[in-house]
Amino acid sequence: MTKERSGASVRRKRASRSSVPGAATGAKSASDSKARQILDGARQVFLAHGFDGASVNDIARAASVSKGTLYVYFPSKGDLFEALIRYDRAQQAEQLFQFGPDDDNLGQVLTRTGLGLMRNMCRAEHLAHMRMVIGVAAKYPQIGKAFFEAGPKAGAQRLGLYLESQMARGRIAHADPVLAADQFIQLCQAGYFKAALFCVAEPDDDDAIQAEVAAAVAAFLLICRYKSAG
Repeated sequence: MTKERSGASVRRKRASRSSVPGAATGAKSASDSKARQILDGARQVFLAHGFDGASVNDIARAASVSKGTLYVYFPSKGDLFEALIRYDRAQQAEQLFQFGPDDDNLGQVLTRTGLGLMRNMCRAEHLAHMRMVIGVAAKYPQIGKAFFEAGPKAGAQRLGLYLESQMARGRIAHADPVLAADQFIQLCQAGYFKAALFCVAEPDDDDAIQAEVAAAVAAFLLICRYKSAG
């Protein structure tokens, strides 16, 4: 086989695999064990060396796959980082923004949601991940877009559905539910989180997180004119 034909064969193979879960598709990677294996290795290397310092060779080694296998799933380091962002943020949204028919007490729901979200976001690993995204987003807008869509936007949409149900029952003032959800999330991030993000405060300070979330819930309940079931 000539070099040209060999290259064409590899491209066809990549194209056929690009339609399967794991080919730079973020959350869909969860259904492909090999893609998850690569994402796990990439997470380790990106956190240890940053986006620019991470090499494909190091990622392949950490994931225990060949460089060729890695490229079959993810055509570039940027595609791999984008997929990792989408996968991790989707997993986070699935775990943190869950609401059931018995979630009648808005204050309790917001407290539970805010604490879960901020305890996750204020972990040293997550803060490092966010700094990395901020650092590369201007050069790689698709990475910033992936983080926004799978993270803040997805979280606000999920919480917005719950707030919409509260609005429909006359429990809180009518407004754009997704915007209201985003505003609550921003209230939770008003103080300690930003200090931790910019290395002014230490991560994982649970006392600071609880105080911040309590203040955010109190402010939000006033803003939305909450009416309790009683």
